Amino acid sequence: MATPTLEKTGATSDASPYITVTFRIRRFNPEISDEAQWQDFQIEIDPKERVLDGLHKIKWDVDGSLTFRRSCAHGICGSDAMRINGKNRLACKTLIKDINPEKPITVEPIKGMTVLKDLVVDMEPFFQAYRDVMPFLITSGNEPTRERLQSAEDRERFDDTTKCILCAACTSSCPVFWNDGQYFGPAAIVNAHRFIFDSRDEAGEQRLEILNDKDGVWRCRTTFNCTDACPRGIEVTKAIAEVKRALITRRY
Repeated sequence: MATPTLEKTGATSDASPYITVTFRIRRFNPEISDEAQWQDFQIEIDPKERVLDGLHKIKWDVDGSLTFRRSCAHGICGSDAMRINGKNRLACKTLIKDINPEKPITVEPIKGMTVLKDLVVDMEPFFQAYRDVMPFLITSGNEPTRERLQSAEDRERFDDTTKCILCAACTSSCPVFWNDGQYFGPAAIVNAHRFIFDSRDEAGEQRLEILNDKDGVWRCRTTFNCTDACPRGIEVTKAIAEVKRALITRRY
């Protein structure tokens, strides 16, 4: 397939910050073919820009059929998680200069989920696992008339796992999830952890029993892929280990 190019308009000079970068994107359109294929795009871009900026240039100026998810573009919504040069990353947080732009930049959908088109995958199984662990505060008694106070020490117990943005980078980096999509996956366990260890919540035992299932926390093989992939720096493997320990000791 011929490589589409996008040339920067206007005069150029030796001081121009733009470089020519090749994006090698894994394309899939079920309306055209059952097989995915790689397509190269060459664009002029400032290396201080992000991979997401490059994808925008391609979609807006070269091939409008290129399909991918993005929303806030600032690393908060988590919608633009994809595999960039073989690693799960957020396209909006990945700078061109940081991933060796002298070689083709490979972009493909995250693994372990059904690809709908190009870089867009079906996230429903991921979100179902998230819903299954009851990711909300559960208490008994009457609705309080004032806020539920909590000490700084109690908050610190689960602070790390409150950072999850549900991008699925951790879950789709997990070899167990690749081989068996029934596994809850790291993200669901992280979000269960956030409430299991919350001193205000009263459903820790219920969540632990959910994760004690054959497709639950014991499927983890501690490869640390999830921790390496998390764009928020959450110690995912540590959180999973703490849930395992709570299952054994029933102390949390």
